[in-house]
Amino acid sequence: MSTIRVGWIGCGVMGCSMAKHLLKNNYSLTLYTRTKQKAEGLLASGATWVDSPCDVAKNSDVVFSIVGYPRDVEEVLLGQNGVLEGLDEGGILVDMTTSSPSLAETIAAKAAEKGCSALDCPVTGGDVGAKNASLSIFVGGETNALTKIKPLLACMGKKILYCGSAGMGQRAKLANQIAIAGVMFSTCESLLFASQAGLNPREWLEAVVAGAAGSTAMNTLGRRILDGDFKPGFFIDHFIKDLGLCLDECKRLGLVLPGTIAAEELYRFLQAQGHGKDGTQMLIAGLAKMCNKEWKAVP
Repeated sequence: MSTIRVGWIGCGVMGCSMAKHLLKNNYSLTLYTRTKQKAEGLLASGATWVDSPCDVAKNSDVVFSIVGYPRDVEEVLLGQNGVLEGLDEGGILVDMTTSSPSLAETIAAKAAEKGCSALDCPVTGGDVGAKNASLSIFVGGETNALTKIKPLLACMGKKILYCGSAGMGQRAKLANQIAIAGVMFSTCESLLFASQAGLNPREWLEAVVAGAAGSTAMNTLGRRILDGDFKPGFFIDHFIKDLGLCLDECKRLGLVLPGTIAAEELYRFLQAQGHGKDGTQMLIAGLAKMCNKEWKAVP
């Protein structure tokens, strides 16, 4: 068992799998999440439950968080009974939520006031990457802190990219989300066209997925689309949050990105139709509805 005491906050679609890899690598884990039921698998594997983020910090040298929205990050890390209230001097806070770059900067500054370090380490790779410990991890913050926690990050991901000072990990993730928005359009629009044009979409996908038109999204989410499987590897609600953060940064930078604007609008349309808890691949149903069509699973 490692002597580093690890804390974990958040057991969503990805968080449970990520935390489980730390347990498998013989790190002790102190755990808190708003819905204790979601943590049952981790508790059965040896994690210890406490009643608040502050209690997690009191029992940890390094605290990881992966929650839903920037407001959740602020509450869990900076709020009353939050992580920074309980973290001892020299402790390290690692937020893996996709969140606001400016909030990451604020967290790092407040951590430094306590003699602690804070890293923003959002990830990409979805539920599959979380389960397979193959995530890519973007890191912003102090290099000394990164050196100390790199073995922990290596339990969860294959690619760890240092991006610069506090907030830069978040900016790297937002650039990733802009790319994903475009790839989801290409995957969904091409499958919708193939289906409506009378092709066999399954045979078509196998022919193109390994070529220049293929992508990881087509190879994974494309197959789920064909099966009519819209369970979330990543929630539409959370993707809308991410795209909103992208557009906020665009305003700050004086950028206009039409594809990102269009993606945010279409995903908001799906959210309004009640699909916020579905996966991002539900985009194909929204595109079909715009054409007065209906997407159906392909036998």
